[in-house]
Amino acid sequence: MLEDKLLILRCKCGSKAAFQCIYEKYEGDLRTLAANLIFDKTAAEDIVHDVFVSLLQIMRDFELRSSLPGYLKTCVANKARNYRKKKQPRMLADSVADQLVSNEDPIQLVEQSEKLQQLGLAMNRLPYEQREAIALYLHGKMTFRAIAKLQQVSIKTVHSRYREGLDGLKSILNGEVER
Repeated sequence: MLEDKLLILRCKCGSKAAFQCIYEKYEGDLRTLAANLIFDKTAAEDIVHDVFVSLLQIMRDFELRSSLPGYLKTCVANKARNYRKKKQPRMLADSVADQLVSNEDPIQLVEQSEKLQQLGLAMNRLPYEQREAIALYLHGKMTFRAIAKLQQVSIKTVHSRYREGLDGLKSILNGEVER
């Protein structure tokens, strides 16, 4: 957190290197989070890009009140929510291969790809609020309290959405396996 505050201070003084450091530090995690929220690789990249452009535009007046990663994840989640309202989410089948470890046996890669594709299809069948709670908690590493604040609901509601989402995934995936 101290490092982030120092980077922000350097950005306010006009350091392009400091902003690049922030970008490189958080871009990958934010892209993964966005992709898990909207299932569109290209749109996820655009969302993350927009978040960083917005941050750059407000940098002179920006004051970090909590953690920078938390702030950025909240921005990504909000932009993903807005994107979802405008456009129905598409599956992220193209990015399944991007998430695979390339040094594995080709048979393992195919098996892992199929499992990720099944998981992606199952996630897409969940209500958005449940999918968002799961993605923010698991991929965004946000606390239930932070998710509750973002979704403007109680912590118990977030717990319920998370649990119901996991139960839904189990049900969907067990149904897929039995076929």
